[in-house]
Amino acid sequence: MPVSFSIAFVAGVTPTKWTRIWGDRRPDVPLTVFRTEAAEQVSVLHDGRAEVSLVRLPIDDTNLSVINLYNEIPVVVASKDHVIEQAETVLLADLADEHLLQNPDDVPEWRDIAAEVRDGSRRLLPLMRDLDETMEQVAAGVGIIIVPHSIARLYGRKDVISRPVTDVADTQIAFAWITRETTDDIEEFIGIVRGRSKASSRTDAGPPTAADAAATADGEQPEVASDGRPQKPPRKPKKTDKAKAAAKAIRVAAAKAKPAVRKRTESAPGRTRPTKNPNKGKGRGH
Repeated sequence: MPVSFSIAFVAGVTPTKWTRIWGDRRPDVPLTVFRTEAAEQVSVLHDGRAEVSLVRLPIDDTNLSVINLYNEIPVVVASKDHVIEQAETVLLADLADEHLLQNPDDVPEWRDIAAEVRDGSRRLLPLMRDLDETMEQVAAGVGIIIVPHSIARLYGRKDVISRPVTDVADTQIAFAWITRETTDDIEEFIGIVRGRSKASSRTDAGPPTAADAAATADGEQPEVASDGRPQKPPRKPKKTDKAKAAAKAIRVAAAKAKPAVRKRTESAPGRTRPTKNPNKGKGRGH
């Protein structure tokens, strides 16, 4: 059993929910959690710094098992007084004349229509050591960047704005580990990421299946039966089901609380109960 279990995550990913569940289920194995740059998100697995890595695709997945978790929408970030402030969403055509403060190959859809790439007028990028410094350049009106929404939120400032870009492909967040080094702890964390309960059976971890590809945005996956086939999740009760059940319970409780009414077979005290006249209805003289 390792002294600790190491989890790496790329900027923009928030693994807090999963690490909290791990702490509840596996207090005997403390976690080491650290953030990586995109260039290191896979190398941390190969050099042993992390058992698992939450990565932003695409990556070199040689010798890796990868489970897709959720998609991120792309946004353009510009200075606060930029024209995009008036828009709810932006098309790439609206950004064709802009200066991109990143490698054009990072956004191939923009690269293919950009005026500065087409006519060769693109100038060298200023020295920017990290995204904080890039955001300073954006805020100063030097250029724009197109990044996943989580990155824009993480490095956001009051003097920049962001808007979704509708015709740039989403990016994907995934869970990766070295296939041949799959351990019980990795399987345990896979179950947590997939949303399995503590009592759910674990199956051998391996390359992702079609069920893995159906991961929801919050990272949940279909539970897996002992034979390895994905099970359909139980139907969640509807609000109307709960309301009907509550109303029925109230009716049953009210019926039990109501005193039973006995059928009267005797006259009330002090009163004479009339008797039936045996001759009623018969003719006279009979």
